[in-house]
Amino acid sequence: MSSNNNRLSPRQKMINLMYIVLTAMLALNVSSDVLDGFTQVEDGLTRSNGNVEQRNSAILTTLRDFSQQNPDKGEAWYRKALEVRNATENIYALVDSFKKEIVIKADGANGDVDNIQSRDDLEAASVIMLSPTNRGGEKLRGAIDDYRNFIASLMPDSVRRNSVETALSTQPLRKDGSLGESSWEEMNFDNKPVVAAVTLLTKLQSDIRYAEGEVLTSILDNVDAHDVRVNELNAFVIPQSRLVMRGGKYQANIVMAAVDTTQRPVVFINGHQLDNDRGLFETPASSVGTFDYSGYIEVPRGDGSMTRQDFTSSYTVIEPSATVSATMMNVLYAGIDNPMSISVPGVSPGSVTATMTNGTLTRNGDKWIARPAKVGEEATVTVTAEIDGRRQEVASTKFRVRKLPDPSPFIPFKDSKGNTDRYKGGRPLAKTLLLQSPGIEAAIDDELLNISFKVLSFETVFFDSMGNAIPEVSDGANFSQRQKDSFRRLQRGKRFYISRVKAVGPDGITRELAPLEVIVN
Repeated sequence: MSSNNNRLSPRQKMINLMYIVLTAMLALNVSSDVLDGFTQVEDGLTRSNGNVEQRNSAILTTLRDFSQQNPDKGEAWYRKALEVRNATENIYALVDSFKKEIVIKADGANGDVDNIQSRDDLEAASVIMLSPTNRGGEKLRGAIDDYRNFIASLMPDSVRRNSVETALSTQPLRKDGSLGESSWEEMNFDNKPVVAAVTLLTKLQSDIRYAEGEVLTSILDNVDAHDVRVNELNAFVIPQSRLVMRGGKYQANIVMAAVDTTQRPVVFINGHQLDNDRGLFETPASSVGTFDYSGYIEVPRGDGSMTRQDFTSSYTVIEPSATVSATMMNVLYAGIDNPMSISVPGVSPGSVTATMTNGTLTRNGDKWIARPAKVGEEATVTVTAEIDGRRQEVASTKFRVRKLPDPSPFIPFKDSKGNTDRYKGGRPLAKTLLLQSPGIEAAIDDELLNISFKVLSFETVFFDSMGNAIPEVSDGANFSQRQKDSFRRLQRGKRFYISRVKAVGPDGITRELAPLEVIVN
């Protein structure tokens, strides 16, 4: 659409405003199933964070006990562990504060992180984390960087150190469809629903607890506290992944700290002994939800008796999901190529296929091109992916198919520097530039769509000294000779109108465009 709407009628302005509001409403259409999935993931991560915190507290207790038994050897390491715990609690509380701010922004002063009402609100996270006044994301990124550097400085083991640095990385990344890199905070909080932003922050807290556990374990290794471990036995559940896609497998290693390598522990889960001596627990993930399980580990003592340690854990199974979005907006336009992004988390692009009703959908490298056929009929994009050796449908998304908006007519001309410009009315145009122009053109150039239309015909309307209208017909898209002769007779400050402009776009629809007023300088 033309960027200059000073001459638009009130009715046309209202139509344009309704178009903008509709586009915003379509962009805010977030599936309730996806929001429910984020809620389930948030609950699972919260429980897992509690389990990890208990494990880290147990390590800290072990270091405290060792410090009391052998102050000369253990007290310095225990003080370092306390510094780690204090730094962890501070950044953990900072993340909690941002979660609360986002929820309050979305739900009001009584907003509750554990009971989010406006889960699909797309503005709250951006306002709190990205707005120039709050700059919450920048503050959080700086705090993460400081915490990561502090933690890494206490870890001589390069493998553990690299693992922690990767988990807490805040490096900028390139967003799909963008030319440049986006900051860490933009990637995580730009245009994210409240429930997604809170889940991402809870996942960050999970990474923080993981980093704390790694450095506490490293400190414990440095004081050679194996003799303390054998007196402080604890059972641990180490899942390969806390989130499982339906159709996959949940895997976890059940281990006990300071187990004698010559004695393999016996693991029982829900009353049944594992069928391997590696503590590997596998179970099919056939339905969606959060599943708790418990058991115990038995280890023989030197006197022949058994030591038993109980444990509990949980895992979350989510529905397979896919990301299907139109690059330009949440609608598709008939007659043109609509770039789309289609991806399935955890699945390589080569294992993802997609089809579309009411048109064609073709792959173009890592991107997709949708070309709808009929205006007014929905187009459904269905995505399938190969998961664990078998193909299954992971998403089905519907899009509205609309005709292209009306373009704006304009007179092309070249300025004094030879640059091509467009005259759309509202200001005087030199007669010499008018006479040099071959005719008129039409296009959509609203910075979202940039599409040219073919002008079929138009009229110019002049007024004589008596106020009588004198119409002249064009030569297709070009000014006719009679029109050019009328231009030459125009005096400075006079004006005429270009009306009855007929143009056809790539969707094949012929339309009559709004008149254009030309003021001659």
